Amino acid sequence: ITDVGMGFIRTVAVALGLLTLASASGLAQQWAVSTNLADYAALATLNLDVSAAVHRNFSVGASVDYNPFTWNQGEEKQFQLRHLDVDLAAKWWPWHVYSGWWLSAAARYRCYNFGGIVSPSTEEGDAVGMAVSAGYSLMIGSHLNLDFGLGLWAGRTWYTRYACPRCGMTLEKGSRPFVLPDNLIISLTYVF
Repeated sequence: ITDVGMGFIRTVAVALGLLTLASASGLAQQWAVSTNLADYAALATLNLDVSAAVHRNFSVGASVDYNPFTWNQGEEKQFQLRHLDVDLAAKWWPWHVYSGWWLSAAARYRCYNFGGIVSPSTEEGDAVGMAVSAGYSLMIGSHLNLDFGLGLWAGRTWYTRYACPRCGMTLEKGSRPFVLPDNLIISLTYVF
């Protein structure tokens, strides 16, 4: 993880500390913990999101997505979708927090190594950007929700591209802006 990544992770840790203090002082009415089931289908990406309601129509939170797995390691058909994502987000709920439609904006840091999935080339690097998403939270119980959503994120990546996942032959190195679809959200949420 680069210095940029460590700085972002420290910022998220401070924000989580402030969330905890806000909750203890009575500013947050509810907490929620969720996991995105669709991420598990993306080569077993582990994920966790923690959020707190800070107003009837707003919640703030932080999330982590982590995939440390390399598939067919050491073989010719090796592939991976390894990454660590850390997000700091705010959500607007037109009706009420944790129910109905929502819009979200997040700051994101990603440390990644993708390759061998569609083509033999592999890319690794760090990315920083902003993500926006929208969705719907379906209340399926008094404390349980099923969230659906889609998003988009844009920013800058500092990368190195290799010819294959195992060979280490550098094809390109540099920095570039990007705009990408964000994750598909099918999330199970527990509201405290």
